[in-house]
Amino acid sequence: MTEQRDLIRVMVVDDHPMWRDAVARDLAESGMEVVATAGDGEQAVRRARAAAPDVLVLDLNLPAKPGVQVCRELVAHNPALRVLVLSASGEHADVLEAVKSGATGYLLKSASTEELLDAVRRTAAGDPVFTPGLAGLVLGEYRRLAAEPAPAPDAGEPGAPRLTDRETEVLRLVAKGLSYKQIAERLVISHRTVQNHVQNTLGKLQLHNRVELVRYAIERGLDDA
Repeated sequence: MTEQRDLIRVMVVDDHPMWRDAVARDLAESGMEVVATAGDGEQAVRRARAAAPDVLVLDLNLPAKPGVQVCRELVAHNPALRVLVLSASGEHADVLEAVKSGATGYLLKSASTEELLDAVRRTAAGDPVFTPGLAGLVLGEYRRLAAEPAPAPDAGEPGAPRLTDRETEVLRLVAKGLSYKQIAERLVISHRTVQNHVQNTLGKLQLHNRVELVRYAIERGLDDA
């Protein structure tokens, strides 16, 4: 039996009822709690705010409001929300737009049920999950973004947020592309501790998601440290 503390609350958003119901059923049968479903973007925003899922399984092609806008609004509203895009499109532009909107993972609909369930569990744990071949693309985009000027907290300014040595160490490993599980193993700490350090760092730096966090780290050369 699944322990209460391990229960993952999931919401499924897709405009095709049969696909949406099938995904929701697979997630529920695996022991997750499906707290809501939605068939269009406006409905998705309303229901997600009310249901407060841990993971949003989101299609990009939605009526009323596109998936990337749904992702952007919900992550801004709740930075702790994890968004796993489940899309038929493997176009690089779609992947990058989803990530820049705050998605933490991107899976193609050609994935097996087992791959989907694993992806949702890993997304809930805070790990970036991408269909093979897309992870390198995303890391490359992180680096491209870091080369562009962007407003960010300056560690040299008086009163600027101070990260602990451990938070800086975790941030450096995040910038190198390691998953939270890999960081936990590298530093010999728990997965939950890594998550806590990341959330504390996001709060201190007034950043909203992993994309902004990696960009901040790369701008400061932490990925080469």
